[in-house]
Amino acid sequence: MTDHSDGAAPARPDVDWDALAASFDEEPDHGLRDPAVRRAWSGRLRDWLPGRPGDVLDPGCGTGSLSLLASEQGHRVTGVDLSPAMVTRAREKLAGRDAVFLLGDAAAPPVGEQRFDAVLVRHVLWALPDPGRALRHWYGLLRPSGRLVLVEGMWGGPEPVGIPAARVTALLVPIAGPSRVERLSGDPLLWGREVTDERYAVVATRGASGQE
Repeated sequence: MTDHSDGAAPARPDVDWDALAASFDEEPDHGLRDPAVRRAWSGRLRDWLPGRPGDVLDPGCGTGSLSLLASEQGHRVTGVDLSPAMVTRAREKLAGRDAVFLLGDAAAPPVGEQRFDAVLVRHVLWALPDPGRALRHWYGLLRPSGRLVLVEGMWGGPEPVGIPAARVTALLVPIAGPSRVERLSGDPLLWGREVTDERYAVVATRGASGQE
């Protein structure tokens, strides 16, 4: 979920995502069709995800654009989305790759006992009714030394929507301890244009012992 190119706030959580699936990739940072935007996101993922190929979970994967970048970097991807139309497009986008896409709730992905080297979540946490619970669940899906990567922001004008970085890091303290914040607003290549609102990534690493 992200903002429109005219600077409006992201779509509300109760939006009909099936209806939007056909046009979803038209946003520069959704479809990553512009080579410069694609390279910008690919570079960030190389920094955020483990250096060695591993298992990556993409809750709220949408049409699978970030899943595709992760797959291109050698990772095995599991994507989850509530929208059948989004899942269909993600499956088409990653056809023939080591990737699987499941229908399900991003906050509680239907992955059973499977654990991951990274959980990559973009523009999903802000829309969930209980972000703290989702963070605990995602963190619990990590293998020891696995990484939880959250790309979020605050979008819009006088009454922005979203979730500020300070709240995310505060929610993570009792779960994962200190986390790293990377500011993204100053990189127009990620968004296909200049932006002035708050956009960021938070990266938390699970302890090597696997203990919280």
